[in-house]
Amino acid sequence: MSPAIDGSGIDRVLREAVESGAVPHVAAIAADRDGIIYEGGAGPRIVGEATEEVSTSTQFRIMSMTKMVATTAALQQVERGELELEAPVDTYCPEFAEIQVLEGFDGDTPKLRPAGSRATVKQLITHTSGLGYWFWNEALDRYQKVTGLPNVLGGAEAFKAPLVADPGTQYVYGINTDWLGKVVEAVAGQGLDVVIKEGITGPLGMDDTMFLLDDGRRENCVTVHVRGEDGNWTSAGELLPQQPDWYAGGHGLYSTPRDYIRFERALLRGGELDGTRILTEQTVDAAFTNQIGDLDFPAEIPTADPPITDALRVGPGWKWGLGLLLNTRDVPGGRRAGTGAWAGLFNTHFFVDRASGVCASIYTNSLPFITENEAWKLYGDFESALYAAL
Repeated sequence: MSPAIDGSGIDRVLREAVESGAVPHVAAIAADRDGIIYEGGAGPRIVGEATEEVSTSTQFRIMSMTKMVATTAALQQVERGELELEAPVDTYCPEFAEIQVLEGFDGDTPKLRPAGSRATVKQLITHTSGLGYWFWNEALDRYQKVTGLPNVLGGAEAFKAPLVADPGTQYVYGINTDWLGKVVEAVAGQGLDVVIKEGITGPLGMDDTMFLLDDGRRENCVTVHVRGEDGNWTSAGELLPQQPDWYAGGHGLYSTPRDYIRFERALLRGGELDGTRILTEQTVDAAFTNQIGDLDFPAEIPTADPPITDALRVGPGWKWGLGLLLNTRDVPGGRRAGTGAWAGLFNTHFFVDRASGVCASIYTNSLPFITENEAWKLYGDFESALYAAL
């Protein structure tokens, strides 16, 4: 068990973020290879109600932090020789062959054409298949509005959404990992919930990580918060479907900070935790290595849906591995080059810094995502306080 660091500076960051109104609540946790070195929380589980303060045992919707878990399930199939990364997606999901590229609009009529090549499983993992998300792509947002196609939170019809680029030509963040989950299910002949439970969360003892909560865990879960007309945080209730059409590999999991840090530590330790191995060291090394070649993760992704998300502005020098955002340079006072990270739409964020030997995550459930002077600033303040305490 690792000795705890002096977390007073981190405690102050969390407390001040809640007191200033930057976030409705926040929990954060950090660990090294041997165990937890910091955990803390501030703010009520539901603003305006007499609920307990959040902690690292509180349930959160982790949204796109689900992606690395689903990616790990696919990589386990690759290791067993059941799945080929370079195989076309339609090898496993024939319906993918019907997906075309959105070129633009003729009035309100979408202009579609066949893709220039067959997208591969690896391109799903690296977000280079051409699939997008409405909130960061104006053309896709318009397509969904003029056709009535639901977004990925609204039902299985979302799998009919077109590509917005030819496979292999651009990094476009999108519903790739939802399609990857369908690939995993096709290979396994089981639901993604079962595959993840048997291959990842069960072996790692992550009993609070699941697609649907039971009654007890539901009572321990935060709600998603948004700004009311008065500018203060108010509960928007439950935004995820509780009878989903499919188990969403891109956004469907709930977890607790204490649970998810076990997954982070397994990655930090090269695929093993407490004697249980979920991936080989070679596979983990590949996950933390640039897998998009000369393509770049965009320095800025403008928002197409401001109530859902701000623009994402990370600046130049970022790549993508197998399921992870990678920084190519050290962050002053923070993570080292080669750190793997990602986040969730309701403002959760994790990173695994193998060079420094630490991993960490921070959680609130609120919208919009990554508002510059609110949750986005909190991410950076937490990271700086953590590294200052190491």
